[in-house]
Amino acid sequence: MAAPVRLSVPTAADMHALGHDLARLVRAGDLVILDGELGAGKTQLAQGIGQGLGVRGPVISPTFVLSRVHPSLNAGPTLIHVDAYRLSGAAELDDLDIEADMPDGVTVIEWGRGLAESLNADRLDITIERGPDPDDDTRLVTVHPVGRRWDDLLADWEAIVNQDMGRDAEGDRHG
Repeated sequence: MAAPVRLSVPTAADMHALGHDLARLVRAGDLVILDGELGAGKTQLAQGIGQGLGVRGPVISPTFVLSRVHPSLNAGPTLIHVDAYRLSGAAELDDLDIEADMPDGVTVIEWGRGLAESLNADRLDITIERGPDPDDDTRLVTVHPVGRRWDDLLADWEAIVNQDMGRDAEGDRHG
């Protein structure tokens, strides 16, 4: 099992870019579970993934409809975007029948911790936390890879993110 990756994400634009970078590595059948308090940046990350996948339609929080499927505009995987905030348990998530679409798409579930883990033995569990300074928009992102699928790919993603954010291999800013 690969070790968790911890990233400091200074702005909402950087959170979006983080998702865009992640889209370079995900493929149909992948599951990403997002956790964090209200306003932490879960939807911003999902929007970046959607943009990186090149999907149709604006990726907005599906809080009231619970699930949205965004088809690819370029023959890539669809984005299945789920908001489990209002669900009371795994049975309600099962009622959404997202498993039928999962083999053809990348499934991103906001508020999915404790509900969605059984959907795929290989997944990314991503936790987004606000930084300690209330006047700073920095978010602390912890990515827990689960399953063999992510053993080697996570290091590649961390390198891509550091390069895009102008950091060296240790995550320190340069330039």
